[in-house]
Amino acid sequence: MPGDAPSGAGDLGETVDARGLACPLPVIHLARAAAGAPPGARLTVLSTDPAALVDVPAWARLRGHTLLATHGWPGGATAQTVRLGGAGSVS
Repeated sequence: MPGDAPSGAGDLGETVDARGLACPLPVIHLARAAAGAPPGARLTVLSTDPAALVDVPAWARLRGHTLLATHGWPGGATAQTVRLGGAGSVS
């Protein structure tokens, strides 16, 4: 099933489904989810946009978050998991 995590993906936290959306929408959807989540939360964005492979890590770094993992996902998508930084970070 498309919503199932690939084997070995671990705890993905809340999932933001941005499959089929083009840049910059995957990062915008991820940022919206991060704005309502506490520090330390894990968010995973699913995307089919190749630019997200660069955009998500850059967004995380600039906002004080940590990219934990990138996994292939069924149907050609990518799952990128981010741990949100402390209270001083900006979403």
